[in-house]
Amino acid sequence: MTVARSVALFVLAALAEIGGAWLVWQGVREHRGLLWIGAGVLALGAYGFVATLQPDPHFGRILAAYGGVFVAGSLLWGVLLDGFRPDRYDIIGAVICLIGVAVIMYAPRAA
Repeated sequence: MTVARSVALFVLAALAEIGGAWLVWQGVREHRGLLWIGAGVLALGAYGFVATLQPDPHFGRILAAYGGVFVAGSLLWGVLLDGFRPDRYDIIGAVICLIGVAVIMYAPRAA
């Protein structure tokens, strides 16, 4: 159950961070205004709290692994919300990153 919880937290963190950054982008670059920017800042703050809920106690490990989730999640966000079409190298890179997440987070370790 710990792996399932950890994966769910990574997904929630990605939604908060990528969504927050996207909202700020929309507010600034697409001139949608301060409400979008403010919502983005709140979502980015929520990301920081979600990361602390991971069961592993090591900050460096969590953030390093989350980097791989961020890569794959950002590409997926672009597909779903911005009409981005990743090429095979984007997909290969994202898969490599997710394999790295699995190794960093879920490899068996001595206690």
